[in-house]
Amino acid sequence: MSHSTASPTPLPDPRLRRVLTLPALIFFGLVYMVPLTVFTTYGIVTQITGGRTAGAYLITLLAMLFTAVSYGIMVRRHPVAGSAYSYTHLAFGANAGFLAGWSLLLDYLFIPMINYLLIGLFLNIAFPAVPAYAFVLASIAVVTLLNIGGIGSVAKTSNLIVGAQLVFIAVFVALSWASLGSAPVDYLGPLLGDGSQPGFAPLMAGAAILCLSFLGFDAVSTLAEETRDPRRDVPRAIVLTTLLAGALFTALAYLSQLVLPGSHFANPDAAANEVMVQAGGSFLASFFTAAFVTGNLGSALASQAAVSRILYSMGRDRLLPTRLFGTLSPRFGTPINATLAVSVVSLAALFVDLGTLASLISFGALVAFSAVNLAVLRTHLLSTPAPGQTRRWVLHGIVPLVGLGLTLWLWTSLSGLTLAIGVGWFLIGVVYLGMLTAGFRRTVAVADFSEVG
Repeated sequence: MSHSTASPTPLPDPRLRRVLTLPALIFFGLVYMVPLTVFTTYGIVTQITGGRTAGAYLITLLAMLFTAVSYGIMVRRHPVAGSAYSYTHLAFGANAGFLAGWSLLLDYLFIPMINYLLIGLFLNIAFPAVPAYAFVLASIAVVTLLNIGGIGSVAKTSNLIVGAQLVFIAVFVALSWASLGSAPVDYLGPLLGDGSQPGFAPLMAGAAILCLSFLGFDAVSTLAEETRDPRRDVPRAIVLTTLLAGALFTALAYLSQLVLPGSHFANPDAAANEVMVQAGGSFLASFFTAAFVTGNLGSALASQAAVSRILYSMGRDRLLPTRLFGTLSPRFGTPINATLAVSVVSLAALFVDLGTLASLISFGALVAFSAVNLAVLRTHLLSTPAPGQTRRWVLHGIVPLVGLGLTLWLWTSLSGLTLAIGVGWFLIGVVYLGMLTAGFRRTVAVADFSEVG
């Protein structure tokens, strides 16, 4: 009796799973941006603008919408993971894509680090018997396990966190209106200010700072390969996330100014607590602390998911060590190694101060925004249109040009320290790229953009 041995059927390469829909993408973007982030810089911007934070948010929203549309244009044509890295790669080649991705890492790596740092600081204030580092380590562990479990669990958790923040916002709005009572209210005050900082320049200075509040709409584009219909849903999610977040930020800043008019605070860094006490006493202040910590946990969850997928995309393209970053877990379909690497980097939250981290994030963000606007011009306006496509001069020309101009203007608001560290990081990337390309005599490996459906 003979026995035949069949060759085992090779298992297909693991791929990112397409499970996300439009609502999940919007919630992902909102939780990444943290709806309560308006209160992080509220006191500082209110002082700079002379009580016109709401007006500054409207200016920032207008500026961000142009870049958000550019992201939508690129993801509709190239729905792949990697965000600005992938779009620059496709528009200008692998070397330029690598440098864009390298700069963007500053943004994505430091945002979860800031979240962990804030969680440790706020919970240590609430529970002084427990050291801040214990809360930092615990939050890193929880977020890492959820991200390893898959983007589905991240999306579900994100929904819960956004829901909790929306509950707080509803309570804040109700108590704020109640606190106004029957006394006369100057409803134009939050837009006209208290006169301490007149003119347009202070308003623009505040708007430049508030750009950091909008970091997150671009993170949605990193989930293109995990979206059921990326060409339709990701562009919509990017614009809707920007609009919803901007409207929410503006409304909360406006209401806060009605509750506590003027631009003078006992402590500008803690101005949000003064607003909460004025609106609802110690109860609302405690509720705010809980909601703010929850929001930072959600932001860490979303930002770690985003940066791990950027590392996976670059590793898959052999721009970073493939065995470490370019593989997916056969069981979970997630980039476990990249996720763990982000967690290790986030341990720096144990000893880095908040001011240093905050000063670095804008550099990577502005590089990404500028690169995407340039990519739209290159792929849609300066190149031969793809079959079945035509040039649309307003959408493919004016919109990215305005977006590019606004982001270049924002560079003027960066501090000297930020520029020095950011340029230093960029130069390290140039050196590493030179090593990968044998002294720039060849280009880095061509990206695999097969998952574009």
